[in-house]
Amino acid sequence: MFRLTDELALVQTVDFLTPIVDEPELFGQIAAANALSDVYAMGGRPITAMNVACFPTELLAGEVLARILAGGLSKLDEAGVALAGGHTVEGPQLLYGLAVSGLVHPSRIWTKAGARPGDRLVLTKAIGTGALATGLKRDLVAEAPLAEAARSMAELNRRAAELAQDLPVHACTDVTGFGLLGHACEMLAGQSVSFRIEGGAVPLLPEALSAIERGCRPAGLARNRAHREAMVRFDPQVPEALQDLLFDPQTSGGLLLALPEAAAEDLLRRLRAAGSTQAALIGEVIDAAPPHILVG
Repeated sequence: MFRLTDELALVQTVDFLTPIVDEPELFGQIAAANALSDVYAMGGRPITAMNVACFPTELLAGEVLARILAGGLSKLDEAGVALAGGHTVEGPQLLYGLAVSGLVHPSRIWTKAGARPGDRLVLTKAIGTGALATGLKRDLVAEAPLAEAARSMAELNRRAAELAQDLPVHACTDVTGFGLLGHACEMLAGQSVSFRIEGGAVPLLPEALSAIERGCRPAGLARNRAHREAMVRFDPQVPEALQDLLFDPQTSGGLLLALPEAAAEDLLRRLRAAGSTQAALIGEVIDAAPPHILVG
């Protein structure tokens, strides 16, 4: 955050990724939604963006890049964000994303830290994109669940962030490459509280759990679990496949917010009234140190 005035601050972020779907416009939409999400997770309003791309000109036609950029622009238009330019380089691997600038009130910026005992945890999107993308590569996932996963990834976190603007959000992050539990652990760093998460309450994308059961575990899942498992205590009743899915690396996942119980219930009502079918209350913040996560 860079404070411009007493009532206005600049927030900036950059994110880019490799293709997670085959269709260029859809990949552009997902990559743009993913990049914009960091600003929404800070309670900010994105205002400008710049394309960042690496393109293998010897492998793909230039039309592919044009279609990817068109997909990204469509999401910027939806978000009300101005495209200010960008930069593309040649390389062996296709990459696309955005550098995004946004505005936020300095005293109302959301950070990962600050969850308080008694807060409830709200997750605004279902998880499972990593497992489903791996299933796609192995021809083990049907077309319908893949379409639902793509729709979820391309959905902006704008609506969820705007609906929470006037609520007392104590902490927030977006759920991306470190998985749900990895990002939840980040929210506990340096804190003296812990999380209790109800595994059965976590919204899952269709067929995501069965994809894990069929062995569709992305490489990032194992890394996430190895890195954070020491902070997580699973009830013996939680199936191993669900344990893995909670570490599944996400692309353009939802927001994870900690806020008082009444506010959490209010946010869920607002999200459902706005058409969200995935948002759910998944747990609570408890007064327990050292920080850890109990999954039941």
